[in-house]
Amino acid sequence: MKKTIKTLLAAAALMSVCQFSFAEVVKNIIHLNKANAEQLETIIGIGESKAKSIIAYREEHGPFKTLADLANVKGISEKTLVKLQEKNPNMQL
Repeated sequence: MKKTIKTLLAAAALMSVCQFSFAEVVKNIIHLNKANAEQLETIIGIGESKAKSIIAYREEHGPFKTLADLANVKGISEKTLVKLQEKNPNMQL
């Protein structure tokens, strides 16, 4: 019983410092290969211009094979990609 309580308290403490809950992440998944401009703009760090560039890249090169492919999009550097991934755990292909 004491071990269960300690485990629950540790889990609660961990969740309190996490920026996103699992439920929030799952509920708001953005699929980069399927999202329209409006959906892409919900990604922290993606505005209208980058959303249009992402769509143009997809139309010209086909779907992204990895998240790292985003660095090939005009206006998205490797540094920007890292920030996007850190702030948006809900991005998927």
